[in-house]
Amino acid sequence: MMDVFTANEREDGEGPQTLCDLCLAQELADQLLQMMATKGMLNDVTVGIFRNSEKLRLRSASIRYCKVSAKAFRLALCPHRLLELDASWVPGGLTGADVILGLASNPDCRASLQMLALNGLSLNLGSPEKDGGVCVGFSSLEGLKTLHLVNTDLTDDILEDICSLPRLETLDISCSSVSELNALLKCKNTLRSLIAHRLYRLDTSPVRLLFIFAQLHALRHLDFSNNHFANDDSESRVDGDETVRQLLEAGPQILPSLLSLDISGRKTINDSALRGFVESRSGLVFLGLLATGLSSSPVLSSHENLKVTGEANEKQLWEALRRYRERECFVKEALIHLYHLTTDTDKPQPDMLKLVVEAMQSHPESPHVHLLATACVFNLTTRDLAEVMPVRLMSATVTQLLHAMETFPNIQQVQSNCLMALCNDYLLQNVPFDRYLAAMLVIKWLSNHEEPTLQRIAVAVISVLVAKISIEETALLSNDMSFMKQLLTVVQQKAMLGVVDPTLKFALSALWNLTDETPTAARNFIECQGLELYKEVLESYYSETTIQQKVLGLLNNIAEVEELQSDLMDEDLLEHILSLLQDSQMVVGVRYFAGGILAQLASRAEAWTLDHALRRTVLEQLHESITTWPHLEQEMVSYRSFRPFCSLLQTCQPSGVQLWAVWAIHLVCRQNASYYIHMLTKEGLTELLKALDTHPDTHSDVKRVSQSIVLMVQEQQTPCEVANSQTEPGKS
Repeated sequence: MMDVFTANEREDGEGPQTLCDLCLAQELADQLLQMMATKGMLNDVTVGIFRNSEKLRLRSASIRYCKVSAKAFRLALCPHRLLELDASWVPGGLTGADVILGLASNPDCRASLQMLALNGLSLNLGSPEKDGGVCVGFSSLEGLKTLHLVNTDLTDDILEDICSLPRLETLDISCSSVSELNALLKCKNTLRSLIAHRLYRLDTSPVRLLFIFAQLHALRHLDFSNNHFANDDSESRVDGDETVRQLLEAGPQILPSLLSLDISGRKTINDSALRGFVESRSGLVFLGLLATGLSSSPVLSSHENLKVTGEANEKQLWEALRRYRERECFVKEALIHLYHLTTDTDKPQPDMLKLVVEAMQSHPESPHVHLLATACVFNLTTRDLAEVMPVRLMSATVTQLLHAMETFPNIQQVQSNCLMALCNDYLLQNVPFDRYLAAMLVIKWLSNHEEPTLQRIAVAVISVLVAKISIEETALLSNDMSFMKQLLTVVQQKAMLGVVDPTLKFALSALWNLTDETPTAARNFIECQGLELYKEVLESYYSETTIQQKVLGLLNNIAEVEELQSDLMDEDLLEHILSLLQDSQMVVGVRYFAGGILAQLASRAEAWTLDHALRRTVLEQLHESITTWPHLEQEMVSYRSFRPFCSLLQTCQPSGVQLWAVWAIHLVCRQNASYYIHMLTKEGLTELLKALDTHPDTHSDVKRVSQSIVLMVQEQQTPCEVANSQTEPGKS
């Protein structure tokens, strides 16, 4: 999609034209616009493809959160015979007046438009104006049935104009600045749903409000909830609470058709008033009772089909998060209670997790929502719960965790919650997400914090992430010296104390993975004095085989880089590594990595700068030691590729070097044949192995292992592939 736009942008800014020649069905046009808006692709340029209303016919249009100017809106969307338009929260100066004037300029749209949402916009409307004798206020859109004006500068005069709409059925004026609701009487016979959450400037007595509500004969849904977090003891709030109390006690003769009532946030209502209301309304299907203290009322348990938002149980909280997604005050309240209800849960709740993620998406800049939501994410995905969640849901969840870490770097609890949620092996290994970004965010946190438990978690997460990212991303990470320095600092801190703990092991693993086939990282490791530190660790942790393996594994990575081999030409270091190779009491893992370093260094006679007698000893001991190693069943090492082995498998190499290389390849191929044999064939090492097998000077030990590997390759291939591999190209 982006390629089409980029290739066809016009210099006049009117957008690409190629798609306008395609006659798309109405549904596809709507879906295309929705997709562009959702993916952040909709702007003044790209919206231009909808200017041809004959070829791309829109009926339901959403430019929610998209930066579209008044001119682009008028040219691209207003020519359509729209049924629905959502222009909520559009940045960049588009006003309600721009929208109304644009829509009213199309006679078809005046009659066809049934739903309009302008939430979060400045209406910028005075009294309804005349344009050539034609009214251009809301009332000019005579087909409107549903209107959403949440968080707008709606005034009493504009409300008066709105209520003159002949077909108005649903009106949402939440968080607006209206001071009285007398205008509602003008639509008392058509209005079926009134949403009036937190009318903070309302200045109408309870008696008058109840009178107005009582006249709304068609009303089925009334939302007169309030923000319970606001420190508001104003007369408006008190009058609102009193109005609700009187409504509950008035009996079914007031609003006899009411099926749904939301009074969430109204704290002064008593249980007896609620009980009387519920028992007198047999057709009631919904009650909003979050933050009222009434959601545990016994009367609710006898009405099983009644949906309730509250905090008494998870069902009520699910309903609250579903209905109140856009209301931060209620989202926070629901998340507080959800956290406590799910602290020890062992029940997978994907539907609940989805709502928590959506709450984070709806309030991307709210630290309070993210603090609570990230804690709930941890509860809902901890232990084995993540494994039974849909992968797509988990991917969206991790993306939101990373957004939280990036957006709120100085809120310690948000960072802690995210780290604990990310420290999940299944999630880190199997769920698709931006691992490079995750690694950068976690190392950034680590650079400013030393709390032991969270430091261990952060380093553990990094060690897995570095192993999972691509070589290109690893190279990008290694360009940031602070990344390397931070991990080395952790190793140094632990080494100074002489401790062996998970944090040290994770840090060593991360550094090992970071330098794998990444020369830049290996070079930075040396420049950060990592080599000196590792020499000390190698000697001081002689009896700790797991530490030894990780240290030697990184030194293997350095030894694979020809231009860095000179840094390892330290006689004391190599004699120490040789002693590890020769130690028959040492585990094979340590001897294997020791052998790898020595094999790489000894393979280049011209680059050997130490005593040549030492090189001869190394080569002799390599061959002699490897022949005593047993077969290993447990996985010990993994490779991104076999490229570092190519030079070791040349027929001119000493047998000790060759033997180490074929033993290593045989090891991993036997443990994970399908993965490594494919890699072996793809990278051309099979031919090198065959060359070793047929060369007259190849040692019998090397031949034996080479033949075993080639046999494994043939067993993995189809008969046709085997035949092809044994036939020269172009010959039958």
